[in-house]
Amino acid sequence: MELGMIGLGRMGGNMVERLVNGGHRVVGYSRTAEKRRQAVEKGAIEANSLPALVDALSPPRVVWLMVPHPAVDEVVEELSSSLTPADVVVDGGNSFYKDSVRRAAQLASKDIHFVDVGTSGGVWGLTEGYSLMVGGEKMVVEQLRPILEALAPAPDRGWGHVGPPGAGHFVKMIHNGIEYGLMQAYAEGFGIMERKKEFDLDCQKVAEIWCHGSVIRSWLLELTAQVMAESPNLDDVAPYVEDSGEGRWTVLEAIDLDQSAPIITMALLQRLRSRDQKSFPDRLLAALRNQFGGHDFRRKE
Repeated sequence: MELGMIGLGRMGGNMVERLVNGGHRVVGYSRTAEKRRQAVEKGAIEANSLPALVDALSPPRVVWLMVPHPAVDEVVEELSSSLTPADVVVDGGNSFYKDSVRRAAQLASKDIHFVDVGTSGGVWGLTEGYSLMVGGEKMVVEQLRPILEALAPAPDRGWGHVGPPGAGHFVKMIHNGIEYGLMQAYAEGFGIMERKKEFDLDCQKVAEIWCHGSVIRSWLLELTAQVMAESPNLDDVAPYVEDSGEGRWTVLEAIDLDQSAPIITMALLQRLRSRDQKSFPDRLLAALRNQFGGHDFRRKE
């Protein structure tokens, strides 16, 4: 099967390689010439523009986007002027699911199909395969089966059609919210052990022990062990945690649905707190304790 791939960053590039290795013809486009060159090295056919990518594909075309969510509308709008009825646009990035529902409706008015694929696997996807949560029309998803089977860990596992357009990105959003909570729990637990100085615990060794037979074993725990093997005290890592936006969307969705989600919410708030170098709220708390109780507080040096 053939398809066009737009967005050839590290993850997109790895997906190109996995598809080519699976026997698929891939035409790749990126605004960056260097990324196009790298995709060609992985087996893709280079396109130097979106129209050129469309022209290089036989109808009905499949065009897979791996671009940041703020850029999706721009790319879809430009693509839609070149595509023809029965073509398929696949958004494999981290888009907000309501935007995916809207885009599906917009493209449907031109008889162009839209499929949203929540994609998890990161830099390990090339070797391990990607977890793919697919939203779209059943007939169109079935048309994409050869591609999805090539990208997944195996043809019969790690991917599935989860619902109509928007459902794939909705499920991926919840997936990432859960990921926030799991990561936060591991971080807090290892933080407690690291602070118990009188036991002189080897946290990397503990992580390795837990990876086998423990009820909390997981791939994230394996990565925890790997991280601490490379840098036991994490001295080279700044305590500043970014977020992709999907944790925020998950929390807002929980509020809209009147569904309690305290762990995911607190995990998100902890990430926001990690970025506060001045912490006005903490300084105010210290000053208030001094005001009502005469408690000492530390002066800024």
